[in-house]
Amino acid sequence: MSYPTIFTTPGVKAFAEDIDTERQRQLAKWGEQHHPDGTGGLFLTRMAHTLRAECQEAADRGEVTWRQILMEECAEAFAETDPESLVAELTQAAAVIQAWIHDVKGRTQPPA
Repeated sequence: MSYPTIFTTPGVKAFAEDIDTERQRQLAKWGEQHHPDGTGGLFLTRMAHTLRAECQEAADRGEVTWRQILMEECAEAFAETDPESLVAELTQAAAVIQAWIHDVKGRTQPPA
């Protein structure tokens, strides 16, 4: 597929193409899906607080991992009930996933 490059962050174009390919596979298999968010509530709010603290403590020690960062972002999304805020949290989680993939590929592949 050929289209103008609109991404400037390293690795985002390939990430977007991979996501598009996966979404096409999902749509072919499951069709368009609609489900409740299933977010919010005391348990998920507490989980977000705990994971945020764990991530910050690890960052303060200089030992933060991608897993901790992503779990924090996902937990914040899971705790959110406001649709606009939920989209913002999910976007942050997607950005962390892209950064993590870019980092892994940078360790395993020569620079393009």
